[in-house]
Amino acid sequence: MKGVILAGGLATRLRPLTWVTNKHLLPIYNKPMIFYPLESMAKAGIREVLLLSSPDHSGDFANLLKSGEEFGLNIYYGVQENPKGGIANGISYAKEFAENKRIVVILGDNIFNTDLKKAMDKFSRRERGAIVYGVKMATDSKQYGVIEVDEDGKVLSIEEKPEHPKSDIAQTGVYLYDERVFAFIKQLKPSPRGELEVTDLNNLYLREGTLQCELLDWWIDAGTSFDELLRANNLVCEKVKKGEL
Repeated sequence: MKGVILAGGLATRLRPLTWVTNKHLLPIYNKPMIFYPLESMAKAGIREVLLLSSPDHSGDFANLLKSGEEFGLNIYYGVQENPKGGIANGISYAKEFAENKRIVVILGDNIFNTDLKKAMDKFSRRERGAIVYGVKMATDSKQYGVIEVDEDGKVLSIEEKPEHPKSDIAQTGVYLYDERVFAFIKQLKPSPRGELEVTDLNNLYLREGTLQCELLDWWIDAGTSFDELLRANNLVCEKVKKGEL
């Protein structure tokens, strides 16, 4: 299985911090933000990772991360030409890299410490399908996509920012897809925002009954606002000092 990290976008909500740098290069306590998804890939046993970024900053990532040897990875670099294309559009750039293999996708501003390997091993034994990771977030789940699951973890519905959530599970930016994902992306139409939405992609798997949900122990989306960036720094600092990260 190969890894894909999406680290593009304009990060307009974090300006002026992101006028001259990519948000994924901002510090989260004692490391650049991009180190955390890379370490998650390495921890799960993935060795080949494609890092997709915007045209303006791809060289900055290469200067920082080089070949990936420091992480025990082989890092390849790609450019998402349209930074407003959406997550599913970003995934589409990984088609040649994937070489008809299954992929793990992590958004570059997602920070967590759950080992993905157990779910990857289980996923590799399934004939087809996808996995979306969620996290229990009782009070704030409606700020995200909300995942409704049955007792076996099969996804019953995903709703974007619903007024009345059907569960306390918020959708995160961690996904496992089978080799059909690129064909599914070709079926998508741009949303009213002009993006190819990852929820629309996941709903294609949901409709055929092959979308499962796994849970992260904890998770933070560090790149959405100044408050979340600060919370990520404080939470990671606390966990590092406790030896939990």
